[in-house]
Amino acid sequence: MDALLIAYMAPIMFGTLVVLLLLGFPVAFSLAANGILFGLIGVDLGLLSPALFQALPQRVFGVMSNEALLAIPFFTFMGLILERSGMAEDLLETIGQLFGPMRGGLAIAVVIVGAMLAATTGVVSASVISMGLISLPIMLRYGYDRRLATGVIAASGTLSQIIPPSLVLIVLADQLGRSIGDMYKGAFLPGFALTGLYIVYVLTVAFFRPRAAPAIPIEARTFIEPNGSHGIPSLLVLMALSVGVSLLGVEFLLEDGGHVDELIVTSILIWGVAAFIMATLNKVLRLGLLSQIAERVTFVMIPPLALIFLVLGTIFIGVATPTEGGAMGAVGALVMALIKRRLNLQLLRQAMDTTTTLTCFVVFILIGSSVFSLTFRGVDGDLWVEHLLTSLAGGDMGFLIVVSILTFCLAFFLDFFELAFIIVPLIGPVADKMGIDLIWLGILLAVNMQTSFMHPPFGFALFYLRSVAPKDDYTDKLTGQKIARVTTGQIYWGSVPFILIQIVMVVIVLLYPQMVTHYKADRPDVNLDEISIDIGDDGNYGGGGYGDAFGAYGSGYEDADGTDASGTTPSGAAEGDSGAAGGPAGSGDSGANGAPATTSGTAGEARKNASDDDQYTNMFR
Repeated sequence: MDALLIAYMAPIMFGTLVVLLLLGFPVAFSLAANGILFGLIGVDLGLLSPALFQALPQRVFGVMSNEALLAIPFFTFMGLILERSGMAEDLLETIGQLFGPMRGGLAIAVVIVGAMLAATTGVVSASVISMGLISLPIMLRYGYDRRLATGVIAASGTLSQIIPPSLVLIVLADQLGRSIGDMYKGAFLPGFALTGLYIVYVLTVAFFRPRAAPAIPIEARTFIEPNGSHGIPSLLVLMALSVGVSLLGVEFLLEDGGHVDELIVTSILIWGVAAFIMATLNKVLRLGLLSQIAERVTFVMIPPLALIFLVLGTIFIGVATPTEGGAMGAVGALVMALIKRRLNLQLLRQAMDTTTTLTCFVVFILIGSSVFSLTFRGVDGDLWVEHLLTSLAGGDMGFLIVVSILTFCLAFFLDFFELAFIIVPLIGPVADKMGIDLIWLGILLAVNMQTSFMHPPFGFALFYLRSVAPKDDYTDKLTGQKIARVTTGQIYWGSVPFILIQIVMVVIVLLYPQMVTHYKADRPDVNLDEISIDIGDDGNYGGGGYGDAFGAYGSGYEDADGTDASGTTPSGAAEGDSGAAGGPAGSGDSGANGAPATTSGTAGEARKNASDDDQYTNMFR
C-alpha cells in the first residue's frame, strides 16, 4: 500500500485538490492545506525530507517582496476611482447617443464602453454591474432582444481579462516568469480583435433581425443642433484633423519598423490630445465650430483614453515599468476625479477597501499556491505532468490544443485566479522545455479564461448581471410602459453566442501566433545551434584570455600543448589566487598587472587540488 501511494502521490495530490475545490472550500486554504497534508504524508513515508518545509518561509517572503505584484493594487485602484466617479455613466450616455440612431447602436456602444472600462478598471465585476445598471434598462425600454442585451453586456465586461492593463495578465506573467510589459504587448491585438468580433456579431444580428436591435427613436436623441441635424459631420471633421496630427506626430516621434502596439498606443494618444486641444479652444474662444455631440464625445471619451494610453505608452516604450505605470495611473485617476469634483472621502474609502480586499485575495492564493507547488514538486509532480503532456500526439500543437480544451472545461468550475495559480505553474515549465513562446501561451490561456466568466451555470459575469437585472415586471418611469422581467434562462442563452466567439478567438490566436509574438519584433534572432565557444589554439578560452583583466583562464591547471604544470601563464595573464585567473598557486590576489603567475610543479598542484577537493567535500557533506 505504501509503495502504491508513493508511486502515485502526485496524481492523488492533484485529484484531492480538485475535489476540495469542487466541494467549495476557499482556494487559498485548499491549496495550502493540501500541500501541507501531503507533505506530512511524504515525510512519514520517507519520500520527503522534513527539511523541505524550511523553504516555506522563504517562499512566503518571496511572494510578499515581489514588486511586480504591486501593479495589481495600483491598476485596481485606478479603475475603481474612474468607474465610481461616474465615468461609466458618462461614456454610456455619450456613446449611446452617438451610435443610437443606427440599428444595434446601443449594443455597439456597450461593446465600446466595455472595452474602455476594461482598459481602465481591469475588473470584470465593476464593468458588468455598471453597464447592467445603466444600459440594460435603456435597451429593454427600446425593445432590444433580451438574449442579445444580456449577452453583449456580460461579454463586454469580460474584455477586462484580455485588454491591458488586465489583472489576469499580471498574474499570468508572474506565474510564467515573463515580463508584464511583454504580456501587455502580446495581448494588445487579440484584445481589440475580440472587441471587433463582438461588434461584427451585433451588426450581423441587427442586419438579419432588425427587431432584435432597433435604433433609438428620434425623441430620445438629446444632442440636436438648432438646424435639426445631429452634428455628426462636425465630429467627423474634428476626428479627421486629429488623425492628421496623429500621423504627423507618429512620423516624427517613432522610428521606422517600430512595434505595432507602440504605433497604435502613440497614435491614439496624439489623436486624443489633438482633439481635446481643438475642442477646448473652440469652447474657450466661443468659436462655435463644433456641434454638441462633437464636444460631448471629446470631453467625455478623451480624458480616460488619454490616461490609459499614456500609462500603456510609457510601459510599451520602456519609460516606466508596469508597477510604475500603475502608480502613475492611480494618481491620474485621482486628478481626473478631482477635476470633475466627484472625489470625496466616501468614494476614496470604498475604492481603497475594494482594492485591499482584492489584493489580499490574490496574495493569499499565491501563498497557498507556493505551499502546494513546493510539495507537488517534492513528490515529482512536475515530472508526472511533463511526462503526461509531452507524450501527447501532435507535438507542440497537440499540447496547446489539449491545454486549451482542459482550460475550457475547468473554466466551468474554476475562475481565472484559480486557473492561473493551479494550472499555469504545472504547464508553464513543460511548454518552456518544448520551446513554446510563454507569452503566446499566456495570451492563449487569457483568451480561454474569459469563458470562465461566461459559462452557464457558474459564470461570474452571469451572476453579476443577474444581481442587477430586473427580477420582476416593472413600469418604465420615462415611457410608462410595462416591461417584462429578465429571466435567468435568457441570461444563460444570451451568453452562448459570445462563448462561441471567444472560442473562435482562441483558434485564431492558436493558428496565427504572429498576433502575439510581434512583441519581440525588434529583438535579435539568436540561433542557439550556431553559437560556438572559441577555446583558441593553446586551449585557453578566446585564444589568450579575456584581455588583460582576466588573462588565460585555467592555464595553471594544465597546459593544452602537452607541457607540465610548471610552465608559466602567457604574458598579460592576471595574478591568480588559487587558480581563479592565473594558476592554482598564483603569486597573489587576482589582478591585472600583467605579471606571470607560476605554479609550484606537478606534485604541488596535485596536493593543492587534493586539498581543494577535501575542502569542498567537507563543505557539502
